[in-house]
Amino acid sequence: MSHTAPDRHWSKVELLHETVANPNIHIRGRRSYYSNAWTGSFEESVVRYLYGDAYSLKTWTPQWPIDQLFIGDCVCIGAEAVILLGGNHTHRTDWFSLYPFAEVIVDAYQGKGDTVIKDGVWIGMRAMIMPGLTVGEGAVIASGAIVTKDVAPYSIVAGNPATLIRKRFPDAVIEAVIALDIYGWPEEKFEALRPLLCADDTDALIRAVERYDRA
Repeated sequence: MSHTAPDRHWSKVELLHETVANPNIHIRGRRSYYSNAWTGSFEESVVRYLYGDAYSLKTWTPQWPIDQLFIGDCVCIGAEAVILLGGNHTHRTDWFSLYPFAEVIVDAYQGKGDTVIKDGVWIGMRAMIMPGLTVGEGAVIASGAIVTKDVAPYSIVAGNPATLIRKRFPDAVIEAVIALDIYGWPEEKFEALRPLLCADDTDALIRAVERYDRA
């Protein structure tokens, strides 16, 4: 069975490794996608203010290091989500004036650091991820959520600002699954064990991994 997106789907499925051109966006794996039906591409619609796209290359020369965006494998991104990055961090809240006057623009800029979306994350429609955050493996960002701080692995967050709704599994299960390093497996191992990944039996998965590794 192929792991790529189906040819027919109710929305447009854009596989990010096939379309992303910005060198400041780093895609790991071949399964992560952007799903939409009426918006532009992932780079046009989701990624905001990240130097390196066709528009910024023509209009601006960066005066500071560029924060990077890292996206893991099996990441699902809903329509009109926003990942906020890059060159708009020039509104100093510790100054009396928030205005980015040209003569002080370099001093006004405050980098937020790289943004990391780890493997297996699901980002709902119209969610927004603020700059410099890490969204942990297997986390769910609810539709419309505004994420202002790091999100723990296998947790579900919602609201503005986003807060924890619940964890997807008990802590012991989360620790066991993370320890398996599922998204670091070779392709053959991932495909062989994929039926157990689409289930919730931790013991069966661990036993299958042990059998596979011994063989």
